[in-house]
Amino acid sequence: MRHSPNWFRALAMRVCLLLMLAPLPVRADTCPDPGHWYLPGGERQDGAALFAELAGRDVVLLGEQHDRMDHHRWQLHTLAGLHAHRPDMVIGLEMLPREAQPALDAWVAGELDEVGFLEASEWYSAWGFDPELYLPILHFARLQRVPLVALNVTPELRGRLIEEGWQAVPAAERFGISAPAEALPDYRERLAAIHAQHADSSDSEGLERFIAAQLVWDRAMAAGLVEAAGADELVVGLIGQGHLQYDHGVPHQLDDLGVTAHAVLLPWPVGECEPPPEGLARAVFAFAEGATQADAPMQLGILVAPHDDGVEVQGMLEGSVAERSGLEEGDVILRAAGERLTQPADLTRLVRRQPPGTLLPLEILRGDEAREVLARFPARTQTTP
Repeated sequence: MRHSPNWFRALAMRVCLLLMLAPLPVRADTCPDPGHWYLPGGERQDGAALFAELAGRDVVLLGEQHDRMDHHRWQLHTLAGLHAHRPDMVIGLEMLPREAQPALDAWVAGELDEVGFLEASEWYSAWGFDPELYLPILHFARLQRVPLVALNVTPELRGRLIEEGWQAVPAAERFGISAPAEALPDYRERLAAIHAQHADSSDSEGLERFIAAQLVWDRAMAAGLVEAAGADELVVGLIGQGHLQYDHGVPHQLDDLGVTAHAVLLPWPVGECEPPPEGLARAVFAFAEGATQADAPMQLGILVAPHDDGVEVQGMLEGSVAERSGLEEGDVILRAAGERLTQPADLTRLVRRQPPGTLLPLEILRGDEAREVLARFPARTQTTP
């Protein structure tokens, strides 16, 4: 059965969201101290020695949960530290497909302002997460004239590769990306467990499609990293942590492409005092859960895309404001706080203005029925240093 491009876009959104929510096995032996680097298992890692070592790698991969401001701040600080060792740096972005490369080049060259860049890159339809999460990193690259590279491919191309097969899609149309290496057994098992949490466990066809989509995604990003790597550059990839954990996803595809001098770094919340499990990453940086969230903008926790009548909800995070308010995938948000929405940026602007602990009325279209939904934003909680 052939599926529509919108089906594959929804699958891509679901893959992204499910991997963000993937659980990690842990063991509670000692409590990592926020503000320090740790090895898997819990041994503290000297930061200066770690960065000196990483400066000799070809590729360094920085994981993230896409909607977490503290993860992106950690990435920015880590990028600055790596840049001090290797100013000949390139930053690869999962967030945008290859087609957005001209917009990235123009941004780094100072030819576009923020609004112009978001429009030229088609940020909202390509990614959907609040650009405010990423703009400090983008400004860092622009200030330092660090090249930015789009690592991803569109859901439409992923769909063609899954439906038609790699040989049926000409190399030029897939940007020269080769077929992925098979998933490692542990990776396949982890993906199957994630899929089973959110789908019918007897749907073997759906599971295979889910795994195939993940492998296309991993391979595309690995190929982009390899292409960006020159004789002297250090390539740093900003990628969702589900693609990186245990060297299963993108790192495995890098190995298959002949680039083995890579390392994965991950942020590690220590709210429940668990040390990072063995094999998770080269190193993790510990931070106090929620300690840097006090001034983060309000978020609904949804992925949206433009729609003729407003903006369409194409995915949402478990436990998010959107989910608790009763929003569903496929809903079209027509108005927010009485204001007509014409593009995702309109909704982002209104949500960011929302004070903590207040309600935002949303007028939505679900099927043929218009209704109102009240999004309740949580009050800020005070955290101690």
